[in-house]
Amino acid sequence: MFKKILIANRGEIACRVIKTARRMGIQTVAVYSDADARAPFVQMADEAVHIGPAPASESYLIADKIIAACKQTGAEAVHPGYGFLSERTSFAEALAAENVEFIGPPVNAIAAMGDKIESKKLAREAGVNVVPGYVGEIDDTEHAVRISNDIGYPVMMKASAGGGGKGMRLAYSEKDVREGFEATKREGLNSFGDDRVFIEKFIENPRHIEIQILGDKHGNVIYLNERECSIQRRHQKVVEEAPSPFVTPEMRKAMGEQCVALAKAVGYYSAGTVELIVSGADKTGQSFYFLEMNTRLQVEHPVTECITGVDLVEQMIKVAAGGKLAMTQDDVKIDGWAIENRVYAEDPYRGFLPSTGRLVRYDPPVTGWKGGIRGVDSGNGGIRVDDGVMEGGEVSMFYDPMIAKLITWAPTRDEAADLQIKALDAFEIEGLGHNIDFVSAIMQHPRFRSGDLTTGFIAEEYPEGFEGAPAGRKLRTRLAAMGAFVAAAYADRARRTDGQLGDRLRPPAKWSVKIDGEFHNAELSGDEITVDGDIVDLAMEYTPGQRTVAALFDTDENGEGGEELIVQIKPVPAGFEFTTRGAKHKLRVLPTRVAKFDKHMIEKIPPDMSKFLVCPMPGLLVSLNVGEGDEVQPGQPLAVVEAMKMENILRAEKAGKVAKVNAKAGESLAVDAIILELE
Repeated sequence: MFKKILIANRGEIACRVIKTARRMGIQTVAVYSDADARAPFVQMADEAVHIGPAPASESYLIADKIIAACKQTGAEAVHPGYGFLSERTSFAEALAAENVEFIGPPVNAIAAMGDKIESKKLAREAGVNVVPGYVGEIDDTEHAVRISNDIGYPVMMKASAGGGGKGMRLAYSEKDVREGFEATKREGLNSFGDDRVFIEKFIENPRHIEIQILGDKHGNVIYLNERECSIQRRHQKVVEEAPSPFVTPEMRKAMGEQCVALAKAVGYYSAGTVELIVSGADKTGQSFYFLEMNTRLQVEHPVTECITGVDLVEQMIKVAAGGKLAMTQDDVKIDGWAIENRVYAEDPYRGFLPSTGRLVRYDPPVTGWKGGIRGVDSGNGGIRVDDGVMEGGEVSMFYDPMIAKLITWAPTRDEAADLQIKALDAFEIEGLGHNIDFVSAIMQHPRFRSGDLTTGFIAEEYPEGFEGAPAGRKLRTRLAAMGAFVAAAYADRARRTDGQLGDRLRPPAKWSVKIDGEFHNAELSGDEITVDGDIVDLAMEYTPGQRTVAALFDTDENGEGGEELIVQIKPVPAGFEFTTRGAKHKLRVLPTRVAKFDKHMIEKIPPDMSKFLVCPMPGLLVSLNVGEGDEVQPGQPLAVVEAMKMENILRAEKAGKVAKVNAKAGESLAVDAIILELE
């Protein structure tokens, strides 16, 4: 076994590998850029080596710097994590030349399966179903248009070396191909150093199912069941679960055996994932097609670990050291259900725009993963958090916007989803936008609960964007009761503060609570709270200034049982902002005697910004397509902004004439920076 390994990655996956290596008694070496100098993974490793400036192209993507760090520290092997150099054949070859073991598959397997064009050819030759498409070299945009017309729309344009949802464009028409082909090439070149693109038929209403493969250097290959990864936004996975609610035992066996055969055809060992696209309309489960194979550890690997009890990182390290798999296919079982939500630095209330900045507050529902695959085995009640950030740290524009992964395990799917909602309610993040409300809303959505999932789930269920999960009357009544309780606590503190309300003035007992435009009359009398005349069974303690409170409703006669509601509380003028159950609720809480004057309390109307083109996120202005005096039409592309390695086309919302241009191509812009003005 290795004595020391180097992790050629950063963030949560670097922390994840370090923790397993430490449990195995292996020393670890971290490499870091300027942006990560004080990151948790650097502090966690036994040794750390600085490898360059913040941009990945000048640090994490430079193989020579990684190899130099191995020589400097005496690391015997390198775990590449995912992304960066994890699927680069040249990197694995360079390590081999220096007698450093690559904790991953053989070079020939990376070459065969890591290239999406070549892997499809190989899969087709091996008799595996593949999606209809063109897998040869594409000369230019005109060639791409001809190919797309021949295949039939819609088509998907993909960077050959792409991954993680980057370098992908969906085209429903020739116009989309002309607009998106060059952008797809640029994203492939910028993110992966390869601008080749292939085009394939886009299967509508598809499900995204993937099979986890694990093999050793002695010819043994098994599959560790499937993961359902259909809930995606812009081809980036958001929610993953294992097993899939769609896959039958027969379908699982057929998929798994086919994927094992494909892996054996290229002499595969280590962990890998075969991604399949499945027609959700075909209930027989026979319409599944090879999409690609990721020759590395997947972001969503924890859900597989939860249902199988197998530490995949540990297995990768053991296989790299020459060990045989200690399990056979018959040993692989399914125990319970696991769901993973990716917590991203993005603002779902503003069209999911990337959000960068400092984590002013970061307090996950449980401490970061320290071992114990399922969370229950580490005393966390089935909740596991894989993260690589800390309070006071920064989410940089240079890397992926993922903050953490929240994983829950329970005996059933509904229980795992309920545990997600509870954990998300308790997950505190301040300082930048995040998607916690959004993923909580998904966990509560009836369609998610039914298991009727496709890759179009988000676009279909949130066509106008996200405005928070809907709140039923029961929830609004409970929030009104809590709002009155919290307001009374503030009033009580105020009267106890010398000189404010006098010695004998009691806090108001009757409150008017306005939620979502609807008033509720709440009254506190002794230990009893009523809302609109109905008694609300509420048990809670609250001290003014407390950020999160857990309230218990409808307990039995002994005060036990009941339903817990975790709420994050933020004081705002004339009330509070309560965040819970996938939404932010603004409560206007006034003493009943004052509430009658509410209509006279005018709220400030925000200014009209429709004549300005503003930068929706911090990023680089790649191009500006218009100049002063140009006439523009609704939907016309005006500028392209790159953020988080993705290009975003900004379009005109209305017709007009460009009156003034305030920025130029090549400039780094802050969020809400004005790019141009229209007359």
